[in-house]
Amino acid sequence: MDNVETERLMQYEAKRGGTAVMSKKALVVIDIQNDITKHYRDIIDTINAAIDWAMDLGMTVIYIKHNNLSPGTRTFKPDTKGAELAPELKVVSDHIFVKTKANALTSEEFSAYIRENGIDGFYITGADATACVKSTCFNMAKAGYAVHVVSDCVTSYDLKKIPEMLGYYADKGCEVKTLAEYRESN
Repeated sequence: MDNVETERLMQYEAKRGGTAVMSKKALVVIDIQNDITKHYRDIIDTINAAIDWAMDLGMTVIYIKHNNLSPGTRTFKPDTKGAELAPELKVVSDHIFVKTKANALTSEEFSAYIRENGIDGFYITGADATACVKSTCFNMAKAGYAVHVVSDCVTSYDLKKIPEMLGYYADKGCEVKTLAEYRESN
């Protein structure tokens, strides 16, 4: 946790009348990039609100970007406008990591960062619920991390699959709640 995040946590705890405890939690925003052309705009305001909530609690905010290295594909190509974070997305940190597979933990830089900073709890947001979010949640839970899916901050190319995916996350040991429910519990 850097000095700014530490100061925010201390200010937040002081407002609540408590003692600052170093947060080991992070909000992770997965693949909200220009090439996510379908449905991300439906959740972008809620993701931005989740970012504000996480910052108020002193959480680290992490962004994961997908780079598609497969030949013959046109989306998420490295160093293209499509691979950039969506312009509507609130970016509050330089904790931006690139992955080339569905599971965010396959990014060596991301895995090293969370290990070095002792982060062991994750609030997951982003796209696609049936691919990268699914793989990341599954693998984080399997690795023993506490995984919390912010249900109104995930989307999919196929919206009909969202209820099934939320059930899948819960079956794999993830907590699934809306942003409002997480706000109420903190």
